[in-house]
Amino acid sequence: MYEVPRGPFYLLDLPGYGYARASKSERAAFAHLVRHVLHRQRLAGVVWLLDVRHEPAANDRAMQDLLAASGVGVLAAVTKGDKVSRRLRVGRERALRASLALDADQVVLTSARTGLGIPELREAIAALAAQA
Repeated sequence: MYEVPRGPFYLLDLPGYGYARASKSERAAFAHLVRHVLHRQRLAGVVWLLDVRHEPAANDRAMQDLLAASGVGVLAAVTKGDKVSRRLRVGRERALRASLALDADQVVLTSARTGLGIPELREAIAALAAQA
């Protein structure tokens, strides 16, 4: 867990599921962990990291189903915005939103390398936490 100075709230960093090499039993354990976390009463929301360069995979769609069923607020931080052209970024962001049924205010395009979208992401996380 990471305590966020502008809190008081915590960010819980769950293990990645996309490209991790894991056995079937490890993936099942991860799914169980996620379901448990999503049902915590004090959970304000989920910040979901998605790579702008990739189409949503089956595991992304499964995660979307879990998130939608939980009723928890979701904020998608679309990462690696510096890795594609500006024109492609906009199209990829729209495609991700449509494919995963996310509203425009649920998606923030970011780049840790260039700082793209980082202030907006901070504001969106604070707003998500404030809803709890």
